[in-house]
Amino acid sequence: MKKIAVDGEKMALVLWVLFLLAIVILNGMVGDWGRLAGGPDNLVRFFFQSLWPPDMSVLEPQTYPVCTAQPIFDFTCSTAWKGVIETLKIAFVATVFGMVVTLPLSVMASRNLSPRWISYPTRFLISACRSLPALIWAIFFVILVGLGPLAGVLAMTIYTVGYLGKLQYESIEGLTKTPLDAANAIGLSRWEVAVNVVIPEAANDLISHSIFMFEYNFRSGTVIGIVGAGGIGYYIDLYLRFLQYDKVFAYLIIIYIVVLIIDFISIYARSFFTEEEYLATPNWKDVFIPSWTRN
Repeated sequence: MKKIAVDGEKMALVLWVLFLLAIVILNGMVGDWGRLAGGPDNLVRFFFQSLWPPDMSVLEPQTYPVCTAQPIFDFTCSTAWKGVIETLKIAFVATVFGMVVTLPLSVMASRNLSPRWISYPTRFLISACRSLPALIWAIFFVILVGLGPLAGVLAMTIYTVGYLGKLQYESIEGLTKTPLDAANAIGLSRWEVAVNVVIPEAANDLISHSIFMFEYNFRSGTVIGIVGAGGIGYYIDLYLRFLQYDKVFAYLIIIYIVVLIIDFISIYARSFFTEEEYLATPNWKDVFIPSWTRN
């Protein structure tokens, strides 16, 4: 298939046309833009009356069961800590399980490695896993196995297979033909090509996608708890029901901080799998304290 080269001017023109089309479609859906007039005032009023200041008592230890940790570590007995740790566990286990299942599926779904009668049915399976959001999968598994983190792990694993599978088989299909042609020329089988050529060549992208998937699963894991699939979402839903928005806001701040920490760690981890000299492996001090802040 002949590839079409697109220069910068054509790309800019296409983006402008799409942007104008989006504006026209949005205008047709909204109809009455006057509804936005009181939005900022309502938001400010809600923020200062219901959200601020955040109730950080969610970091205080629970009265039951009795906290046995040292006083300096008594925050580990709080609902916020337990919810975040359980969400991290769900995200980690689901990501690892999803990676194990996804890698062979991605090889099977790649059109440059597998015949159509294998690649297309595999793509349909991956698309089926991705067709429903993680929240819907969580509801399904809560019904199937009951409340708790097991339902969350199963739901996030299925969604990881769908999401990560698409990213990985597209990365595999994006490989240059030279190493594949060389492997075929020496008579390697399809799986030997996958193990000895494709996976090493695409390793950087595969690992980067998996790290990104862990970040995504943690963010999604804060939501699936709302339907009883474990994690911090359970506590968020609980306080939402009692209209205690200041405590909900405190949980959101904690989630944001954890996401930032995960992002910084992922930057450090990704640096081990890049070959570009300008992306040299940083040290921990550079990750958490940028150099421009120390000048």
